[in-house]
Amino acid sequence: MLQKKSLALAIALGLGSSAVYADGFYVSGTLSYNNMDDTVNDGTFTSEFVTGPGTTIPAGVALPAGTDVRWRTNVDSGAGVNLALGWRMDALRFEAEYAYAKHDVDRHFGVSAADIPLGSEDAGVLVSGAPGNLGISVADLVADGRGDFSADYLFVNAYYDFDAGWSLNPYIGAGLGNAWVDVDYSPSAVSIIDDDDSVFAYQLMAGLNYQCNEQLEFFGGLRWRQTDDIEVNSNLLPASFKIENESWLAEIGARWTF
Repeated sequence: MLQKKSLALAIALGLGSSAVYADGFYVSGTLSYNNMDDTVNDGTFTSEFVTGPGTTIPAGVALPAGTDVRWRTNVDSGAGVNLALGWRMDALRFEAEYAYAKHDVDRHFGVSAADIPLGSEDAGVLVSGAPGNLGISVADLVADGRGDFSADYLFVNAYYDFDAGWSLNPYIGAGLGNAWVDVDYSPSAVSIIDDDDSVFAYQLMAGLNYQCNEQLEFFGGLRWRQTDDIEVNSNLLPASFKIENESWLAEIGARWTF
């Protein structure tokens, strides 16, 4: 009998706390843990590049414009913030959102040009006109992963809030917008890339709302975010690169409806 009463009480409390969404304007803010996927820096020489003195590659080898040059980059997880102003209409929400995210570079590896691996070459091969070897390999030079990705986003988002009859209710959403991304690659204090780009961005969101009352909600969820390839130029080489930018975010936040 006691178990039946407890179950009935739990059901009553759950139904009693079902979502009753108030229409109107709202503001929200979230903090997020961001996991950016490792990326490939896929580039080409924009003009002829003449090698410096490597280990097996001699100084003076001319690589014509259009020759491929690439490497891979491991990126650390980072943090982010999202701020939004929106309008709720029944179960639908529409909002304008600003977001910021930053990720430190862990390391670079797999440097190649004209499909020739350069990791074991002396780093002087990357410096046209260098008078001699630099005494450090290309692999060791770029393994020191100083630098970061930082991005400002503006999105227009649409959400649907489900009413599951409990205090916890799921939501789904999607957004389109623009990202301003700054890329800084400075391994071993050598500035390889320090450039930025403005690119199209998009995201998908899902999670759970916890409604305290008609005005205040807490929520948490997951977000997938991606941009078009970032196009940047190198400081060290006469080359331009396309860089991927894709992230998964885990976030918690609060929303206040006026």
